[in-house]
Amino acid sequence: MTTEVVTPEPVESTWRTLRRGLALSPELRTGLAGTLALAVVSMVGRAAVPVAVQQGIDRGLAVPGGPDLGVVGAVVAFTAAVLVVTTLCGYLMMRRLFTVSETALAGVRTRAFRHVHDLSMLHQQSERRGSLVSRVTSDVDQITQFLQWGGVILLISLGQVLVTATVMAVYSWQLTLVVFAAFLPAIVIIRLFQRRLAGAYGLVRQRMGAMLAAISESVVGAPVIRAYGVSGRTAARLDETIHSQRVAQQRALRTSVIGFSTGEIAAGLALAAVVVLGVRLGVDGTLSIGQLTAFLFLVTLFIQPVQIATEVLNEAQNAIAGWRRVLDVLDVEPDVADPGEQGVDLPVGALDIRFADVGFAYPGGPPVLSDVTVDIPAKARIAVVGETGSGKTTFAKLLTRLMDPTSGTVLLSGVPLDRVRFASLRSRVVMVPQDGFLFDSTVAANVRFARPTMTDEELAEAFTELGLADWVAGLPAGLETPVGERGEALSVGERQLVALARAYVADPDLLVLDEATSAVDPATEVRLQRTLDAVTRGRTTVAIAHRLSTAQAADEVIVVDRGRIVQRGPHDELVRDPSSVYGLLYASWLEQTR
Repeated sequence: MTTEVVTPEPVESTWRTLRRGLALSPELRTGLAGTLALAVVSMVGRAAVPVAVQQGIDRGLAVPGGPDLGVVGAVVAFTAAVLVVTTLCGYLMMRRLFTVSETALAGVRTRAFRHVHDLSMLHQQSERRGSLVSRVTSDVDQITQFLQWGGVILLISLGQVLVTATVMAVYSWQLTLVVFAAFLPAIVIIRLFQRRLAGAYGLVRQRMGAMLAAISESVVGAPVIRAYGVSGRTAARLDETIHSQRVAQQRALRTSVIGFSTGEIAAGLALAAVVVLGVRLGVDGTLSIGQLTAFLFLVTLFIQPVQIATEVLNEAQNAIAGWRRVLDVLDVEPDVADPGEQGVDLPVGALDIRFADVGFAYPGGPPVLSDVTVDIPAKARIAVVGETGSGKTTFAKLLTRLMDPTSGTVLLSGVPLDRVRFASLRSRVVMVPQDGFLFDSTVAANVRFARPTMTDEELAEAFTELGLADWVAGLPAGLETPVGERGEALSVGERQLVALARAYVADPDLLVLDEATSAVDPATEVRLQRTLDAVTRGRTTVAIAHRLSTAQAADEVIVVDRGRIVQRGPHDELVRDPSSVYGLLYASWLEQTR
């Protein structure tokens, strides 16, 4: 298997990403002053221990006449007290950081999810859903991991370096300069690799999203994979995505190892130089034994955070790459946006429909609808028919504002759809899609999704009104029968029955059926069609029809061909011309039903 060579795309600077991420998470600033105060106490406490050791040696052990046990005891007691306070402050600081980071990133996850949900179907279709899900899950998890561990270490380490360096300079500015000189080249090298590391981990997060998308598709599409016997090809495709993610991760880790090794070399040089020069200063009488010992302790405290800085940088770049991906999603402006307070509500009552010179084309594609102008009166029952790919479903999506037209205007009762608040639109207009998506719950819970306050008696009455009481009675647990993930415990036709019941209890003023009875068996269709006659009475209904039996029951039929409306009228009138588009469709349908 060949290894793909990828040049990472230019990325936003680390500091700009951090500023934008922190602006997105104002909760991170909650109680920040108190957390920093605890961190300062913890860091000062660590630096105080070497000072106590120096005092114990110089004033308690290395004194004329032998050790002064009183001084030694006092130093030990002081050191123990400092360690207790330092540990307590460290515990409280970490607890506050964990709580704040979880709260903040739960907010980020929620905002990212809601934003993804607000994006139009066009945008969701242009990006693999597994990749979108990974931005709300694994990318935010990576940020959480860094803030709770790398962020804690970074905060403590930075303060520890500053405090330790200050105390070191008090003891010996000469030895302090030696330590700085040993680490200066390492800092320069690590800085040079930082941007390269940022690009490497950006690729890691991208490959992670692709891998999760491939895994998700293979799990959801498992029945199709087995049916067509393509398990081998699917496994090879998964292997390729996993291999690509592993290669990207290894490339990033190799880059980070260079920085880690540089830090190790600098630490070794610093310790060696301090020992050599410190002994020389001690011989000259510039440093006491206690001061040299304390300085060596301080060098260890200084080296420790510098050594782990490369690992923290490793986690930081991974987290920042995840943060960039989350911000990239949040930067996308929804092209189908809720007008909010600037919008209006739909007028009360049944809704009439007007398409005024409407056109639509997918980005980079040919027109799907062209110059569609049509008026549908309130309470009319309309069937929209046409061959596959003629634009029927696009008509339904524009009518329910799942997408906006690229030209022209769609109006409901004289109000342009892009001016209608979503709360009003979604409560008054309901669409039943062809796939009849169900949530992983019971039949009752899926129907209650449209009206959560319904009682069991009202639910049973609704199914009776739909003529489906005997079907419910035949289910293993009646209305409490689990439907499984995506409704897969039910047949396709049964899923559509539940979806239609859900639309019925929503009681919309405009009901849009996108081939909602296409998968129902003929016997169920006849029963359901009789029920739908009552359900649709008194409200405007637009049915995207695959079976022309739906068209026969409609008040009028709109015929769409190649994105244009070519015929309109009652079924009995349209069928009189056998050479027309509708006449040919009807003849073909009759042939298939024989």
